[in-house]
Amino acid sequence: MVQINPNIAATAEPPIPEAMAWLSEARPTPERPLLNLAQAVPSYPPDESLMQAMAQAALNPETAFYTPILGIQPLRDRLAQTLSRDYGAAVDSADVAITAGGNHAFCMAVLALAGPGDEIIVPQPCYFNHEMWCRMQGIRTVPLPCRPGPSGMLPDPQDAERLIGAKTRAILLVTPNNPTGTIYSPDLLDAFHELALRHGIALLVDETYRDFLDDGAPPHRLFQLPDWREGFVHLYSFSKVYSLTGYRVGALTAGPTIMGAIGKIADTVTICPSHIGQLAALYGLDRLDQWKRARRDEMSARVVALDAAFADDPGGYRLISRGAFFAYLEHPHADKGAAEVARALVREKSIFVLPGPIFGEGQERFLRAAFANVDEAGIAALGARLHL
Repeated sequence: MVQINPNIAATAEPPIPEAMAWLSEARPTPERPLLNLAQAVPSYPPDESLMQAMAQAALNPETAFYTPILGIQPLRDRLAQTLSRDYGAAVDSADVAITAGGNHAFCMAVLALAGPGDEIIVPQPCYFNHEMWCRMQGIRTVPLPCRPGPSGMLPDPQDAERLIGAKTRAILLVTPNNPTGTIYSPDLLDAFHELALRHGIALLVDETYRDFLDDGAPPHRLFQLPDWREGFVHLYSFSKVYSLTGYRVGALTAGPTIMGAIGKIADTVTICPSHIGQLAALYGLDRLDQWKRARRDEMSARVVALDAAFADDPGGYRLISRGAFFAYLEHPHADKGAAEVARALVREKSIFVLPGPIFGEGQERFLRAAFANVDEAGIAALGARLHL
């Protein structure tokens, strides 16, 4: 009988489909529609001009063919220029690889850095696909607890240092964070980079949601460091900001040693990212800055609405952290698990959120709400329903 790779067999099923089954128990009405805060998918379509441009591009036979393994040169050039501008640094196009989405960027980075029996330090809670990929590769994810505080749920570099051992190959950070929405400060990222450099391991920073930060100072200073190419790996996605989730286009930025490995991996996994997806990302970078800021402002307004909706802890539910697309809530039921609470919210209040244990260890008191597809009125309704 055929046997499955034991690492794959030992990996848990994707958690979203199981939670989606709870929707059959919802009882929405026209007066009380379902508030779906489960999946982090933009509610807005791509910009009309982008869709028209891609429709025209699809008529060009060349877009049906392969591109270079690491992406089309104009997009690599343009993203390098954007990163240089946004971070006050000097990023070269040779540092940039275009990927088939942010997940692909993460998977290739891990595959380049670690192998079976190695370890990667991952703050908890975390994005479940990250842990799933590591387990499939026989890589152990070492949990780094995050503590609630005034700035959200933050990992501590001193805690991380105690977890570093002979098999540690990297530390992963996600900011703005999925699932908590917490934004890591430049000082915190500096401290983690210094820690990783001192121990000769890589620092992976996933900034899929960086476009939803307010304008101002750079999100961090890591690209400004003279030695950033020695072990800093930057992960990014075009999917959320331009609403291109189905186009599958992201990016990985790193120094030449890591990039050499990425080239080998990309050639054997995807050969190249989607040609149309790359053209869509390039169109967005070239022409949609104002459109992007408008989407950012919409999400910022929803954060303000969240703060107002949870100002008095409706129904005992407490807002622990929020930012970008996400809010992390503490539920009031000490005698109940998070899955039981989340399922009851679907059944009794037509509120669909995800239970904390989906995102890692020690999360039974928490729920994740993704507010990208719920407007300010829906967020106000969320607070009102929890009051009841």
